[in-house]
Amino acid sequence: MTAPERGAEDKLLEEALFEVKRVIVGQDRMVERMLTAVLARGHCLLQGVPGVAKTLAVKTLAQVAGGQFARLQFTPDLIPSDITGTRVYRPSQETFSIEPGPVVANFVLADEINRAPAKVQSALLEAMGEQQVTIGGTTIPVPQPFLVLATQNPIESEGVYQLPEAQRDRFLLKVDIPTPSESEELTILYRMSVDPPRPRPVLTPERLIALQRSADEVFVHHAVAEYAVRLVCATRELAGPGRRLAHGAGPRATLGLVAAARALALLRGRAYVLPEDVHDLAHDVVAHRLVLSFDALADGVTGAEIVDEVLAGVEQPRVSPRQATSAQGDPEGAAA
Repeated sequence: MTAPERGAEDKLLEEALFEVKRVIVGQDRMVERMLTAVLARGHCLLQGVPGVAKTLAVKTLAQVAGGQFARLQFTPDLIPSDITGTRVYRPSQETFSIEPGPVVANFVLADEINRAPAKVQSALLEAMGEQQVTIGGTTIPVPQPFLVLATQNPIESEGVYQLPEAQRDRFLLKVDIPTPSESEELTILYRMSVDPPRPRPVLTPERLIALQRSADEVFVHHAVAEYAVRLVCATRELAGPGRRLAHGAGPRATLGLVAAARALALLRGRAYVLPEDVHDLAHDVVAHRLVLSFDALADGVTGAEIVDEVLAGVEQPRVSPRQATSAQGDPEGAAA
């Protein structure tokens, strides 16, 4: 990738970020992580209390990115065919035809995914993992790019079904969304109460696929890759009988950590990954994949606390003499 091409991609990504932030007040980390998931071809789970713009952020990103958008409102009475599609009998032709469900779209919003039982939640697994859906023996590929962005409310206990560990592992990132500050809430009041802004499309599916390929080409130094492996393996060393973890993160966490770091580096205007990129993403990629022991759950231990412990215990490699400066986007600090 040449310097002029990088400049054009940087400008395009900056414009897309600006359009999303023109609608979403604050929540810079959430917006950055959502775009990271898009570039890394990974799915994203957003968790936060009601009213923190989870659904609005996903809809805004879909409008800015272009392509087909579908919203699935998960409820307890939903059935799998409502998501994947079904066979329909045509009396005039005396045959069955396939009617694809709303999951066959570029951007799929699974709103309040924990309000449907596990059987319905698992209807997304084939599309998320294999990029296809199977209806009555017929396999239909989903359009590219394809991304599932799910939201869930953590404060309710009635009428909700916690995502199984295997389902959580399918999400590249799980982002916890805080409530806005007082100043941000005042801005929300002025911006959204009357005639809220409408984002304009910046990207197209074709441009987005090209950006995803550029993210694949972002350079990862051997020491940075080794750092990601050591972080994930450290969670397994904390697992076992009598410990706080029943199971540590699996190899999918390592692959996701490096893929997300590549995307984040591109989003930050670099053609190389720094250890800080891996460090910044560790909570979002690893924490939701940890299976806490019964004792840890009883003591109120969280996956984020375990990741904090791992990050403190695994030293970051130094791949550049100006690493601290290059973390802000200085091309002279690139790893050789």
